Amino acid sequence: MSIKIDKGQKEHAVSLGSDQLIRTIIDDAPNMMGYWGRDLRCRFANAAYSQWFGIPPEKIIGMRFQDLVSEQLFKLNEPHIRGALAGEQQRFERTLSKADGSVGHIIGHYIPDVDADGVVRGFSIQANEVTVLKEIEAKLKLAARVFENTLDGVLITDTCGTILSVNPGFTEITGYTADEAVGQTPRILQSKQHDQPFYAAMWEEIEACGRWHGEIWNRRKDGELYLQRMTISMVPDDSGIPERYVSVFSDITALWRKDEHIKHLAFHDALTDLPNRTLLMDRIDQQLLHSKRDQTHFALMFLDLDGFKRVNDQLGHNVGDDLLKSVAKRLLALVRRSDTVARVGGDEFIFILNNPQGKDEITQVADRIVSSINEPVEILGDLLQVGVSIGIAMYPAGGDTSVDLIRNADTAMYAAKSSGTNNIRFFSAD
Repeated sequence: MSIKIDKGQKEHAVSLGSDQLIRTIIDDAPNMMGYWGRDLRCRFANAAYSQWFGIPPEKIIGMRFQDLVSEQLFKLNEPHIRGALAGEQQRFERTLSKADGSVGHIIGHYIPDVDADGVVRGFSIQANEVTVLKEIEAKLKLAARVFENTLDGVLITDTCGTILSVNPGFTEITGYTADEAVGQTPRILQSKQHDQPFYAAMWEEIEACGRWHGEIWNRRKDGELYLQRMTISMVPDDSGIPERYVSVFSDITALWRKDEHIKHLAFHDALTDLPNRTLLMDRIDQQLLHSKRDQTHFALMFLDLDGFKRVNDQLGHNVGDDLLKSVAKRLLALVRRSDTVARVGGDEFIFILNNPQGKDEITQVADRIVSSINEPVEILGDLLQVGVSIGIAMYPAGGDTSVDLIRNADTAMYAAKSSGTNNIRFFSAD
């Protein structure tokens, strides 16, 4: 079978093989291409050399290699030149300064030109610029170092919630290694401290805004609960469709405990750990709101210890403090969930009895308080005994504000104390 080739095809084939066409292709290439003889003089250089050295290729031809580049660069390249002239292909990376002052990164190849007798006549050069790739590589390396060294935990999932990657910070906080976490879902950390609406609201915000930031309780591998401050970000693809989710979080349990401790100190007595006057006033105000709304009542008892000053003066403040702590424990043992007992200063306490069933129940509770406090207590080898005087104001008959209730209960307490020890008096406006 024969194939006919017309005249136009022949001319086209000739043109494709012409030196001019090859030269055009080489000159249009973005990489530097050249040829250097054994004498290190240039025999060929393409147009890309002009961009790097600012010299037309035709003027480079005939130049010695060491005259084209700086002395420092020639010293760096000299081992590769010797290797090429010895018949060994060379590959290396180099940073070069261009004629315009910018800096580029290349991968250089020196390829020996060996004749039929095995003699190296020279070597061709191809230098590929990889500046953009190096910049991307540097950014990726930096991102990897940040990922590996950040103290925050980082967790990356796909759109199905499968964990793809975690950093050492994640392991430090959660206790799960990368091998244990990858392939799982973040549900391995769930604490069951949040209900389903909490998570639904979280994902609604992520879908609407692309991000959620907040605090969440999770559980470590060893079962310990911890509080974390977390940001979940959606990472979209080029078309804006979610591709990854990145969670960055820090363990703030210690900070939370410290804040809770500070809040506790602000509202509790430092010695007995009972609510202080500030918290007591808030509790009374809340009780007033509930009682007015629900048409219920409550009793406010003002307690003052009998004989405490004698103990304090004779045995010292340390013993007096221990006695007050013992009294506080006894009062707490009598408190229901809806009641409140507070220390308001010195040896004075206030007991709020919620919604009692008349004066008889109030009197029974007051009698139990008296009996409990009258029980002797041993402190540092001494058996001590004190009494208590109790004044009672009932809402609403004994006052309809916190200030009135406390003042009237205090008045009733002084009336009880004036009659001796371990007495109980109800406030009466008569």
